[in-house]
Amino acid sequence: MPHAVDIGQRVSGLPVRLAGMNWAAFTTAAPELAAVTERRFGAFRHHVLATLRRDGSPRTSGLEADFRGGELWLGMMDGSLKALDLRRDPRFALQANPGGGTGMGGGDVRIAGRAYEVGEGERRAAYVEEVEPPQPFHLFRTELTEVVRTCVEDDTFLVVQVWRPGAPVRTLRRT
Repeated sequence: MPHAVDIGQRVSGLPVRLAGMNWAAFTTAAPELAAVTERRFGAFRHHVLATLRRDGSPRTSGLEADFRGGELWLGMMDGSLKALDLRRDPRFALQANPGGGTGMGGGDVRIAGRAYEVGEGERRAAYVEEVEPPQPFHLFRTELTEVVRTCVEDDTFLVVQVWRPGAPVRTLRRT
């Protein structure tokens, strides 16, 4: 079932300014962009996660993203700095691995949002049973606030597609 974070809710002491949607809600709102995004993330195993350190500076780390059961899951080693960052401030950006060479088939894709740790319970148990991740680990489910795809069209146009909750996909073309 699609889920949204309420505007005005406080997360880690910060007000939520944009409603977030889970992966299932995004795929309903923007099915074509969601399909391209999943293909780009599916093309390679490792991607780049950006989180915020305690002092507010960015931290980038390698990560495997998992699209499963209508959610975008982020799994991390127990005690990893990126997990501790997300516990403190849930904002993140996830950049798809561009792959070898410079072709970037399918374009450049990134997802921004907030990640919330999943504690002991039914959802975590189902994930562990299906995925069998190394234990112990941190598991985060995500609420998306933006998905952006940048690609070249017909060797002429730079095309940028931007999706945010509650709005249709905007497409900008530049020469």
